[in-house]
Amino acid sequence: MKQTDLANTLQSKLAPACQRKLKSKLRDKYQKINIGISGYGNSALLNEIYTELYITEGGGGDVNQEHEVKQIEAASRKRQTQERPIKCNDIFKPSPEQNQPIRTVLTKGVAGIGKTVSVQKFILDWAEEKVNQDVLFIFPLPFRELNLMKEKKLSLVNLLQSLFPETQDLKPRHYKNYKIIFIFDGLDECRLPLDFKNNENLVDIEEQTSVDVLLTNLIKGNLLPSALLWITSRPAAVSQIPPECVDQVTEVRGFSDPQKQEYFSKRIQNQELANKVFTHIRSSRSLYIMCHIPVFCWITATVLERMLSEAESGEIPKTLTQMFTHFLIFQIKHKSQKYSGKSDPDPQQIREGILALGKLAFQQLEKGNLIFYEEDLRESGINIRDVSVYSGVCTQIFREEHELHLGKVFSFVHLSVQEFLAALYAFLNRQIPKEQSTEQQTSKFFKLFSMSTMTGFLSSAVDRALQSESGHLDLYLRFLLGLSLESNQTLLRDLLTPAKRISHSNKETIKYIKKKIEENSSPEKSINLFHCLNELNDHSLVQEVQKYLGGGADRRLHQASLSPAQWSALAFVLVNSEEELDEFDLSKYHPSEECLLRLLPVVRISRRVVLASCNLGVKKCKNLGSIINLENSSLKEVDLSNNDLQDSGVELLSSGLKSSHCKLQILRLSGCMITENGCSSLASALILNPSHLKELDLTYNHPGESGVKLLSARLEDPHCKLETLRVEHGGKIRIKPGFKKWFCDFTLDPNTAHPRLSLSEENRRVECRWGGKLQSYPDHPERFDGYQQVLSRERVTGRCYWEAEWSGGGGADVALSYKTINRKGRGSDCRFGLNMNSWSLICSDNRYSVLHNNNSTALPPPPSGCRRVGVYVDCPAGTLSFYSVSTDTPSHTLTHLHTFYTTFTQPLYAGIWVYYGSSVTLCETE
Repeated sequence: MKQTDLANTLQSKLAPACQRKLKSKLRDKYQKINIGISGYGNSALLNEIYTELYITEGGGGDVNQEHEVKQIEAASRKRQTQERPIKCNDIFKPSPEQNQPIRTVLTKGVAGIGKTVSVQKFILDWAEEKVNQDVLFIFPLPFRELNLMKEKKLSLVNLLQSLFPETQDLKPRHYKNYKIIFIFDGLDECRLPLDFKNNENLVDIEEQTSVDVLLTNLIKGNLLPSALLWITSRPAAVSQIPPECVDQVTEVRGFSDPQKQEYFSKRIQNQELANKVFTHIRSSRSLYIMCHIPVFCWITATVLERMLSEAESGEIPKTLTQMFTHFLIFQIKHKSQKYSGKSDPDPQQIREGILALGKLAFQQLEKGNLIFYEEDLRESGINIRDVSVYSGVCTQIFREEHELHLGKVFSFVHLSVQEFLAALYAFLNRQIPKEQSTEQQTSKFFKLFSMSTMTGFLSSAVDRALQSESGHLDLYLRFLLGLSLESNQTLLRDLLTPAKRISHSNKETIKYIKKKIEENSSPEKSINLFHCLNELNDHSLVQEVQKYLGGGADRRLHQASLSPAQWSALAFVLVNSEEELDEFDLSKYHPSEECLLRLLPVVRISRRVVLASCNLGVKKCKNLGSIINLENSSLKEVDLSNNDLQDSGVELLSSGLKSSHCKLQILRLSGCMITENGCSSLASALILNPSHLKELDLTYNHPGESGVKLLSARLEDPHCKLETLRVEHGGKIRIKPGFKKWFCDFTLDPNTAHPRLSLSEENRRVECRWGGKLQSYPDHPERFDGYQQVLSRERVTGRCYWEAEWSGGGGADVALSYKTINRKGRGSDCRFGLNMNSWSLICSDNRYSVLHNNNSTALPPPPSGCRRVGVYVDCPAGTLSFYSVSTDTPSHTLTHLHTFYTTFTQPLYAGIWVYYGSSVTLCETE
């Protein structure tokens, strides 16, 4: 054999040999997982305890700055049928709709949801040769490990050989000729600049540079363009990767409802006890939602398994603060019994350890850090030599990782644990004399600690949380308020200095929170304030609105005069209900902007939202635009018809419509005063986000020829999903405000007029005189001969509005009638309002009432001298509304009197009934 052939043969065997070594190493590393995510806890085989997580296509890689608890709450509402699930091992496989290969996948998910475990399972399945055997090498490169190399200069080959010695013998061409996957876990933990804009381009895998430059060039595809990349991140950090560098975004949703029950059945061997635990969790909405997170399931199981067994007694935790307090106590006792053989550990040692960890949690929460390095611990006053002491205090709360190649990394078991300890530190620190306080005056929170009273301290914490746009202090605030309860302080008695324990009434704090709910313009922040009231065991506001719910709720709510705080309480109740809200119709509550503002959280979780004819203006479009582009919004259909949004409102709405997060399929904007400028905004949004909207209703607007052309182009665009565009019934009259856009110039039909009625003013006026002569009308089969009634000549179709003004001492009826109403005789089948074929508003100086099918409803009379009535009919929607019209103002203020809801089945006509000595005039459009 020639020397060249021999070399080639050896090289061809080299890569598989290195692969076998790497698989063996990764198999040993990932086949076991620590229960409780603890470096000191018991371990189990990953394949035995792994529960498949729910992974979906995750939309865009836009940043989501909401608190992750809010994201979990929103995700828990999403129907799984709305999304395409993806198996973990198939993330690089394109869907049938994707026509190009996937190089880079970005997987996002909140802290503790299972991203890292999914990565471990993916690697283990490959190492055990179950899947993805076309891949020669998988290189896991967690960001927390790469952070420790940020000062080094090395090539990509050097980097891989230093972290994976099994690849020492590989040549550069092996990396280029074979299928390789790089896995970058924990983008949110990255402390490298990732300067995609300014970093130099690099194509040589043997050229030395910084780790940051290596990463940006790998992600951009300059280095090893044939390699596949998988990046995981919490939602708040995904924007660090340019969208053009990502081919697919997926999202880990954690446990579905059935998977929660499956977890507790696996975790707790006693199935009767497991069922008791799960039943208790189901009874608390906040606990049940948090159990979407696997780590929280473990925390809950740890606490409830012990408390619901015969070994423990006391109140079973129902709030988050109670749950985490019991978890902390359990960990302290567990450590003491395991290592010291004592049931009562040294209080002073515990207090010092918890304060040290709490300070670290507090300071790093300010910075937004979830992982810490040795310099972070030193900054918080923790001696590196004493780390084992601190982690030993609560072995499964604070963890120290030893497996990294270049140094140590520390973290709390979950972000919520860090937030709890930060709140506990703040609360404990508040009770320490100022001269002994460990909190530095440079802290942003120093003013909070210096408050003279506990009420002032807690009120300041509420204010600070409300000022946070992202809501990153929401859970911290809930914990802090919960810890102020005497019952929770009793549980933590060993951590509280007896001499400094403060007897505190929460009445003033509760009052302050309710005041903030009343004042607060942010509906989402109000929802968290209700969670805070729950932690304080106050449910009074919620109880106030409970009486409006249940059977007949629509009518009670429509007639109710709720305060802003009560509307917010109603939103809290609806959002936390287990019932799916398929449709939210504002008219069933109170058709006003104030009501909508308070109920926006309900809009977010509904599939179909009806806001038609609710007097909404431009300002609310901004709120709606922000909701429809939320990543976890359930909205598929929005009806904003008959609101004077105008082009400026549509522009604000379009800002949400163009977002890749917006999944809206049907948008109804009929009668919203939209011109070609508004159409241009909508067309631009459909160009940027063409993948979802299928139906757009712009009837009764004034799009003009150019507006119709712009939107029609989207119908013809093969990339745009728009299928139905409606632009009928347009014209300049449609840009008039209010009901004027529907104004119809009706005239009265002489062939239907009763002989005692006299028509004039081109058949717009009708009069019934006392003792007047009968009119010499010819006989006609459509003439009323028993009652002084007359119908319009023109038919009522689509949406119509008209006004009628009456005069004289008798009064009049303004009616809507089917053409089939009987005309002959004085039976109930002939009189407006006494039958199924007609609806009537009865007007006189001292009383108003509505009448249909002989059922009368009395109405408050309008102000003295107000004798003009407005009538609005929406035939397709089946609504008939009566209004009193004040002519004292130029805008002619309308006051709603009554609305009939029905289904119109026959041709409709306007009708007038005139009392003796009175007249009625049909008003002309202005």
